Amino acid sequence: MKFDLDYLDKLAKIVYENDLSEITLEDEERAVCFKREKQVVPMPAAVTPVVMPSTVTSQVIIPEKVEAKVEAPVEHSGKPITAPMVGTFYAAPSPDDAPFVKVGDTIATGQVVCIVEAMKLMNEIESEVSGKITEICVQNGESVEFGQVLMYVE
Repeated sequence: MKFDLDYLDKLAKIVYENDLSEITLEDEERAVCFKREKQVVPMPAAVTPVVMPSTVTSQVIIPEKVEAKVEAPVEHSGKPITAPMVGTFYAAPSPDDAPFVKVGDTIATGQVVCIVEAMKLMNEIESEVSGKITEICVQNGESVEFGQVLMYVE
């Protein structure tokens, strides 16, 4: 077997292209062995380490410290009226009608304050307290979650 440079170059390409770690060829007189070491590039803890060929260089860029703005909790006055179910909030009985209540309105216990549509059923939401509406927390047509505050009554 003749080990000329072209032949050795072809073997090196086979090792590289097939991602082999080692190949050895021997005859009665000679032996040639190609070994390719792999390098583990350290990554951040949340990422699984990746095995990369030693000829590839890699750089991990870690962003500088990110500052999150923490807003102070908003103080709400009054008692909350919450959504009894998941659905869509409607402030009025129909698009052409006036809203059931507005900020500043005085309401009585049992008065309808809005509608929550769930599964094509319009559910009238009645106030469990009487007082003055101080804040309406959702927009007309907005999706609401179970227990989400719809408005505050003082």
